[in-house]
Amino acid sequence: MFRKRKSYKQLERKTRDNGLNYLLYSPPAFGDRQTRKKPLILYLHGIGERGNKLSLLRKHGIPKIVENHDHFPFITVSPQCPDDTFWFEHYDAIKTTLDEVIAKYDVDERRLYLTGNSMGGYGTWGLAMAFPDLFAALAPICAGGLTEQICTLKDVPVWAFHGELDELVKLEEGKKMVDALEECGGNVRFTVYEGVGHDSWTRTYENPELYEWLLSHQR
Repeated sequence: MFRKRKSYKQLERKTRDNGLNYLLYSPPAFGDRQTRKKPLILYLHGIGERGNKLSLLRKHGIPKIVENHDHFPFITVSPQCPDDTFWFEHYDAIKTTLDEVIAKYDVDERRLYLTGNSMGGYGTWGLAMAFPDLFAALAPICAGGLTEQICTLKDVPVWAFHGELDELVKLEEGKKMVDALEECGGNVRFTVYEGVGHDSWTRTYENPELYEWLLSHQR
């Protein structure tokens, strides 16, 4: 999954038209325009990376994966949530940021994927419910959310992850979301890491199986 090739690192971007600042990574393109279209991962960070310094985002999650591997086969977009706010306040701004990237780069719009951890995992559930026809698959990590609209995701594949010993976001919060989606007939799987606390994202994002699973789905 992670091939060795010349490094193409993340760029810091500022969105126009009421979007958010974000980190962008785009792998090199080969072939004609149609064949070089790339899948895209939208990543939502946790509460500790809020602010106006994009360098904070490189500590965890998808930005960390991109920094530590010479090639990653996805375009990645990692917006930054402003200080003292939460992702649910910025769903329209996230969509604006994503639209800007899609307009500028060779994105395969059939293969848009959404993931996030902790606060970003809550944002993953919430953003997907706000735009249920947008993403081909979701991977929320150590997160819960509101279940009232969860049946809008019954046709979106979801792979959720949680640490058994998570004290910040209890396992029951993640299980609540998975159980509710299963009741709707959703396509959902749930991985619980035994003996793991809140940081269930490092193990998840280092696992090539996650990216193979994402790529197995398209809209």
